[in-house]
Amino acid sequence: MTATAPAPLRGPQRPADAAPSRLLGMDAARGVAVLGMMAVHSLYDTTPDGAPTTTYLVTAGRSAAVFAVLAGVGIAFTTGRRRVAWGPDGRSAGASLAARAAVVGAIGLALGRGSAEIAANILPYYALMFLLAIPLVFLPTRALVGVATLLAAGMPVLSQWVRPGLPAPSLENPTVTQLVTDPLGLLSELALTGYYPALPWLAYLAVGIAVGRLRLTDTRVAVWLAAGGTALAVAATLVSRWLMGPLDGEAAIAAATPPDLLATAPTVADFVAVCPEGTTPTTTWWWLATDAPHSGTPVDLAQTIGSALAVLGVMLLLGRLANPLVQAVLRPLAAVGALTLTVYTLHVVFLNSPLDTFDALPGYLVQVAVAALGALAWRRAVGRGPLESLVRVAARAAGRAAA
Repeated sequence: MTATAPAPLRGPQRPADAAPSRLLGMDAARGVAVLGMMAVHSLYDTTPDGAPTTTYLVTAGRSAAVFAVLAGVGIAFTTGRRRVAWGPDGRSAGASLAARAAVVGAIGLALGRGSAEIAANILPYYALMFLLAIPLVFLPTRALVGVATLLAAGMPVLSQWVRPGLPAPSLENPTVTQLVTDPLGLLSELALTGYYPALPWLAYLAVGIAVGRLRLTDTRVAVWLAAGGTALAVAATLVSRWLMGPLDGEAAIAAATPPDLLATAPTVADFVAVCPEGTTPTTTWWWLATDAPHSGTPVDLAQTIGSALAVLGVMLLLGRLANPLVQAVLRPLAAVGALTLTVYTLHVVFLNSPLDTFDALPGYLVQVAVAALGALAWRRAVGRGPLESLVRVAARAAGRAAA
């Protein structure tokens, strides 16, 4: 989601490159994430016989992961691309993130009337992630990498262990009513049992903050992100295939699953690919071996973190090219990425409105065209998006007040 800056931090001056102008490649990566999430919501996720579609396997999980990792990059940018010190700087950064969480959460709850079957709203989960990310800005970069590793490896295991004792999630979009009538149930769903559980997903933000402290204008950094991210994604996929195949993970899952559920998909592999809804069933620990979209397992988190880094690295490299054709593609993507919160909100509103009378593919293409052209026009005529401005104003005001 688009970064918003808090009040200027006190203390030593930032390096000259600590607050670079908007990176075209980073905004383009955000644009890829937005269009990917729009595809997940707008296109079919399964075929008539219950098998996952190609678009679902490619975009589901990965798009939201790019979203989350870049949110962490944005946090790093707002804190000067460096570790935040305790004192006025720390109070300012913490208050800014808390204010951002409050505004994003309020927007998300306002969208709660929309059906989660049409579009699972990520914004309330994001709000909790921003709050949980406050301690991360005080950590050195090496510690951030360690925390991200521990979260990705350990939090899914903890979740698999404790979820049987937690309330069953509604998997509906959170609303203000739910916040008032069942705050603990809502917190449980946002943190662990929901579609975008904030605690394991905090690994994405930790990675993003660490990446945001790198010199993203350096070509070598972009190459390392693209190559390293690809290698991580491929390695996680191969590990999952080995665990689920030769080590009989799929067979163990099939043995622990009621036959009527298995019958909803043509094969066990297809069932495993479409079953998770943010978390995996707790019927067997073998579920932790899958890299299925939105499964939140260690291999899924590793694969999607790698995919997010690869997307960012590739977009940063493309953004450095002067080729007119490349620039013609990146500019609309970057415009959408710069207005991420506004475009995403309008997308969710549209899908739940009488205006959405299109079939799946035509409807998606219409949304892409309107988003790209509208974002380009808005960026040229106005600049910052309306919801992005709202978040920025709240974050800056809170940062100044705290400092």
